[in-house]
Amino acid sequence: MADPKAIGASQTRQTLVEEGTHFKGSLTSTCPIVVRGRIEGDTETPSLTISETGAVHGRVKVGTVVSQGEIAGEFDADTVQLSGRVNDNTVIRAQTLEVKLSTTDGKMEVVFGNAQLEVGDDPAKPRQDKKSKKEQEPTPEKSPS
Repeated sequence: MADPKAIGASQTRQTLVEEGTHFKGSLTSTCPIVVRGRIEGDTETPSLTISETGAVHGRVKVGTVVSQGEIAGEFDADTVQLSGRVNDNTVIRAQTLEVKLSTTDGKMEVVFGNAQLEVGDDPAKPRQDKKSKKEQEPTPEKSPS
């Protein structure tokens, strides 16, 4: 019989929400989370993968999101890769956002609904405004009379 410790050591650890499972509440994991079922609530993890059958609704704090399923709520991430559905009133804040288009009836489309996307630097950090054009132009020196 195989040693269970040896089997576990050769596989990557992850938290799995299997198809047919509906989790409601707060879910925090130090391992990547793979969702084939449904999560409703607060989720925090280094990596979140949502399959075509999966759905995540709620507040999500994550390093990387790869979604082929359905997302809704508020997502704070470093990297987001979307090829699934984004429901109305969804906010996505990310350093990078990649959208993969899928074909339906021969048309390439992406549907965001009523969503807010914030990509790039953290919008909460103050920006340094550039000087006005007048301040940038050198002042002509007066010649002695």
